[in-house]
Amino acid sequence: MEQLDLDAIIERYKERANAVKRRNLPPVGGDERKAFIQQAEQDFLDYSLIADSTATLQDGILTFTVDLRSS
Repeated sequence: MEQLDLDAIIERYKERANAVKRRNLPPVGGDERKAFIQQAEQDFLDYSLIADSTATLQDGILTFTVDLRSS
């Protein structure tokens, strides 16, 4: 397997989280609008969790560690 650039992976997730924040709301209303907003919130959370993680690759196992404790 080619060497993974773990920092680059994390950076791409940061870019994705930022892209979700900048995402324009399409001209939809009602239930479609609500569903779009809920999906954007879920996307942002998912991307942000990986973006804030520490990635390690050991013995072929890729692990993303996320500290969810309050600072």
